[in-house]
Amino acid sequence: MVVYYTIAGRQIGSHVLSMATLGTTFLGCYLAMPGKTDKKQGPPIKASSKDEEQFIQDFLKNIEAEEKKMKQ
Repeated sequence: MVVYYTIAGRQIGSHVLSMATLGTTFLGCYLAMPGKTDKKQGPPIKASSKDEEQFIQDFLKNIEAEEKKMKQ
């Protein structure tokens, strides 16, 4: 049994109203969720020589690797 409601001069069934409500709710939730998060770029490395820049980059890679190991 379907109950019909008059909305804007048209007869609309209760099943259509429920599908529209659910669709609108799920669409709103989908659009409200954050998108893909990009890896943030850190501040630029200001080194006086190439060796110092390489040392800093290696150090940061080691720290990131240790953090990943600690999380697992």
